Amino acid sequence: MHQQNGRMLASKWLKTTALLTNGYVARHIPPTRKYSTVNLKTMLNRYGMVVLKPVRGAGGHGVIKATRVGNGYQLHAKTSVRYFGTFAGLCGHIGRLKGRRAYLIQRGIRLATIGGRPIDYRVKHVKTGAGWQIRAMVGRVARRGLFVTNLCRGGTRVTAGQGIARSLSGRLVGVKKSQMRHLTRTSTALLESRFPGIGQLGYDYGIDRGGRIWMLEVNTRPQ
Repeated sequence: MHQQNGRMLASKWLKTTALLTNGYVARHIPPTRKYSTVNLKTMLNRYGMVVLKPVRGAGGHGVIKATRVGNGYQLHAKTSVRYFGTFAGLCGHIGRLKGRRAYLIQRGIRLATIGGRPIDYRVKHVKTGAGWQIRAMVGRVARRGLFVTNLCRGGTRVTAGQGIARSLSGRLVGVKKSQMRHLTRTSTALLESRFPGIGQLGYDYGIDRGGRIWMLEVNTRPQ
């Protein structure tokens, strides 16, 4: 699929597998598997929290969070939170939510927060006549009650510096922005070599409460 601003690549799985070929980038990608009930059980047992995403989709639509709580499970979709006493009950409800769409399971990251609301970062990388340029780096704070930060879902935009300072520490602003820029440039070179023709990329980064950067997603049609 082509358009004026470059090739579009909808599959999150294809992008993830390409990025995992680089050891440096791979260390910043949360463990990710294709959805199956076996993979879901394994990852919930290992990580306690996972995020389920449509393989094709943007804007935070269809994203589901599942968490182990005591002997049961909690499912967070949009603004609704439901509890299931059995794994079969959890899987049945996920099946109804996802329908026939292909999904990924990603290790859940406990993001740093501002006022209890998770924040992540969008870095926009655009190809120009002079080469690739970082056009924007902004923080997105989730609307209260939501775990997705997308601005189209009511998230609040802050500068990346404000976000890092308020969720972690002002001392970390320079180093975290530098790390996100380096990860972006390295990843773009990797994706462009694998998928020639891409012209713009939107990277979604999360920083966990310990200050580690995670690449949550890469979009070829950033909003």
